[in-house]
Amino acid sequence: MHKSAKLRPGFAGAARPVRRAFAISALLLLASCESLMPPDPVNVLPRPVGSAEWPRTADAPVAAAGALLPWRSYFDDPDLQALIALALTHNSDMRLAVLTIAQAQAQWGIRSADQLPTVNALAGMTRAPNALGVQTTSVTAGLAVTAYEFDFFGRVSGLKAQALAQYLATQEARRTTQITLVTMVAQAWIALLADARSLDLAQQALASRQASLDLLRLRAAHGVSSALELRQSESFLESVRVTLAQLERQMALDENALTLLLGQPVPQAQVARFQAARFGQFSLPELPAGLPSELLVRRADIRQAELGLQAANANIAAARAAFFPRISLTATAGTASAELGTLLSSGTLVFSLAPQVLMPLFDAGRNRATWELARAAAEASMVQYEKAVQVAFREVADALATRAGWARQLQAQQAQTQADTERLKLVTLRLQHGAASQLDVLELERTVLADQQALTAAQWAYLQSQVTLYKVLGGGPEE
Repeated sequence: MHKSAKLRPGFAGAARPVRRAFAISALLLLASCESLMPPDPVNVLPRPVGSAEWPRTADAPVAAAGALLPWRSYFDDPDLQALIALALTHNSDMRLAVLTIAQAQAQWGIRSADQLPTVNALAGMTRAPNALGVQTTSVTAGLAVTAYEFDFFGRVSGLKAQALAQYLATQEARRTTQITLVTMVAQAWIALLADARSLDLAQQALASRQASLDLLRLRAAHGVSSALELRQSESFLESVRVTLAQLERQMALDENALTLLLGQPVPQAQVARFQAARFGQFSLPELPAGLPSELLVRRADIRQAELGLQAANANIAAARAAFFPRISLTATAGTASAELGTLLSSGTLVFSLAPQVLMPLFDAGRNRATWELARAAAEASMVQYEKAVQVAFREVADALATRAGWARQLQAQQAQTQADTERLKLVTLRLQHGAASQLDVLELERTVLADQQALTAAQWAYLQSQVTLYKVLGGGPEE
């Protein structure tokens, strides 16, 4: 039941025992109730790090690596840096992540404000008949505190801690989005450079085959070359044209993918630099993997899962506090007078004090169900955290194995391409001396072109694996 008492200054002494009793009771209740907030999840959080080392099959350096390079230092190509900066500004996923942070920050501000009383200014005038039926006027003005809750049992502080953890988790989610976006732009740029390289190889082969075909047609017209050699050369030429069309289509698709990442068309300054020579010049520094335990502080998604667990633990405290009394206070202080002109005169000071204690007696199991829901959510958050760690270790182990595998394949492909190129030179020399046929040269030219395309694909895959490793290791610090 809500009770308010309007007291004049002459009766202020009578209110002192009430205030003193309420204050003493509140202090005793506060001292007798231990905090319901569970321990800080960071201190009790399990660390499922698995093995202390990465799989040896990955051929990866495992010395402690510390923090990785910032993305501007790791991706030092000026054009790529310009594209990444555009993506971080205009990409829709990145903008959405920033807005999500703003929402979580505002929610945290609301929960923080709940710990302090809200003071409002009030003014009003009432006109009503008194017990004798005479119309009377009352004018009031002052300050009011409405339903301020004393947080003796940690409900409000639990909700604030939950909101803070969720706000920090959104910051980690934004960092995850940023790292993903940076690496995706880098991979799209590398793909376009590889496309330009493959396209240049195909165009060179097309020009060479067209010149050879023209010569063969002239020789066939004079009966020097056979029809089989002519048809073989025509077949090779058309196969190069098929490859060229495929590469042009793939380059257009890759450029469209980069446009989506940027949130706007690719600037012409960068489009003009999709050149074959740049692919051979592009390189990335080698990354030491570090120790598995370092991922727990490197990867933003793991930190996000950990903060989600903290938020769930804080929610348990708020749900548990619902079993205890909720103590609130409504109070007003100001002046009251029968006339507006005498509102500030002496003797018009009034105040009211209305403490309220709300004790749950019967709620059909709602509070218990809410508490059990919070506990289940916390356990689910623990599972999500463990899964995030396990997925992170799997991704790094896979990235290390992929990088090592592509490094070996690239080395072998380089050796094979060099050997076939030398064979082509020797067979061409034999053809000039009549010791080989034109068909032998055609077949080796086809093989060398395939080798060159495979070498470009292996170089592209190795660079992509380096970018992927940078991402799964957690990326570098923010700039």
